[in-house]
Amino acid sequence: DGSPTFNVVEVTLAAGVSLQRRVTERTEIATSACGVCGSATVDDLLAALPTSPGDDGARQAGEIAEAHEVEHSLRAPAPFGAGSDATRAAIEHLGYVQIDTINVIERSHHHILWSRIPAYRREDLRQAQSVDKSVFEYWTHALSYVPTRDLRFFLPAMRRHRREGHRWLSTVTSADMRKVMRLIRKGGGLTIRDIDDDVLVDKTHLWASRKPSKRALQLGFYTGVLTISERNGMLKTYELMERHFGWNKPPKPASAAEFVSYRLDRALRSQGIVSLDSVCYMDAPSKAATRRLIEQKVRRNELIPIALDGAGKIEHWARPDAVGAAGPDPGLVHILSPFDPLIIQRKRTHFFFDYEHRFEAYVPKQKRVFGYFALPVLVGDAIVARSKSTRL
Repeated sequence: DGSPTFNVVEVTLAAGVSLQRRVTERTEIATSACGVCGSATVDDLLAALPTSPGDDGARQAGEIAEAHEVEHSLRAPAPFGAGSDATRAAIEHLGYVQIDTINVIERSHHHILWSRIPAYRREDLRQAQSVDKSVFEYWTHALSYVPTRDLRFFLPAMRRHRREGHRWLSTVTSADMRKVMRLIRKGGGLTIRDIDDDVLVDKTHLWASRKPSKRALQLGFYTGVLTISERNGMLKTYELMERHFGWNKPPKPASAAEFVSYRLDRALRSQGIVSLDSVCYMDAPSKAATRRLIEQKVRRNELIPIALDGAGKIEHWARPDAVGAAGPDPGLVHILSPFDPLIIQRKRTHFFFDYEHRFEAYVPKQKRVFGYFALPVLVGDAIVARSKSTRL
């Protein structure tokens, strides 16, 4: 019909929300490089939306209390300021920012940071990682940027991989490791593109590399012998961890009890109200120790139980100062990455926001409902729509 098929964002409203046709017409103003409708359209959208769609009063109160994470990192236009210090502060607040290779509007790590730092530039993250060295990369529930101040909590996992290896990298040989370590010790930071003499091997799983040297670099990363000192797009530069951070003596690894406490504090800071599932996301074996710590904190009045309608048998807790906190500015609009910390725990997002996100990048095209890369639209403390972005 002559309509453009590129640089297009389709918006699907949440159940019970309706808008007049004129509101969805594009203006000449754009909110940012993502090409979403202009500020006049956003104002009309806010005027037309119900204050809080769909739930009873108890749930709404729960959302406002739960929005501790929304309040601090999504409620104000620029809560962390700008530059590499803001990037560090945002990652410290969230605890980690997930890295992912899919790139539609922007790679997830840049998108998550931009949602909280309007003046964010890719260079800010490069500065934080490679120059300030205030953040580093490691595995949380996925590959992520993590605050360097928290590195000691990841040293036990690195030591475990040195003892036991890594299940994804069991084919790495001693010769492969000696090769890459010799090159890095002699020549400094190294990317896989700097190695051109590998004899390719068969893949052991879908995402495996055929280059033995790349597998060796990855094993060095997981064991903590190497760290990623710089990233250009998805091309990683590997460096000796001790040389990158300039350590005379490495940090003391956290104990098991310290790690449990760290992860609970991280969840409380970034989520506000927590459950065992949300604290121990993708790590069910740690629930018993986490529950014991929560019960200790409840007895000391450091945490209080939170009763939320519709939660069933799922228990929730919060710090006393998180309850009754003012919600975010109802006029703020954020278009979030599907990897955003507010979205990534799907069951939690569905419970608190009555929004069920579908990530369909790996779903066959004919079976997709909302498209390859749908983006949730957060208005104040409600997710009111999802946008479908078409690649340029």
